[in-house]
Amino acid sequence: MSTAIRWMLAASHLLALGIGLGAVWARSRALEGTLDAAGLKRVFHADTWWGVAAIIWIGTGLVRLFGAWEKSTGYYLENRLFWVKMALLLVILLLELAPMIALIRWRVALARGGTPDVSRAHRFAATSMVQAVLVLLMVIAATGMARGYGVAAP
Repeated sequence: MSTAIRWMLAASHLLALGIGLGAVWARSRALEGTLDAAGLKRVFHADTWWGVAAIIWIGTGLVRLFGAWEKSTGYYLENRLFWVKMALLLVILLLELAPMIALIRWRVALARGGTPDVSRAHRFAATSMVQAVLVLLMVIAATGMARGYGVAAP
């Protein structure tokens, strides 16, 4: 059973990567487009999938880190590439604050029959592209870590 759980955790973690990368890319492209009702729907759809991916990614990551399903918690905490990944994740999360708050406000404005202030859409599109690049850098760190790089020499 534990082999199947390890497999499902790893698969879910990797699938979240694909979902998240596609979603943040799509959100960037949608934010660059016309932000009429259909355009906002595309933005919100991509943003929702970006959030779903984040929940899966972070959730499975925490389970893998603290559940010791494949490697011990110590392995991760002593690995420099793990800390690079965590630093990149922190930057992604910090960059997400402004778009997240704005998109919540946009949704609320539309729900109340108003018009959202989309004046910062191009900035959020650029932020999303930066986040996509950071996700790719996380993948590079993760693949190195999975191959034993990042640990101190004995």
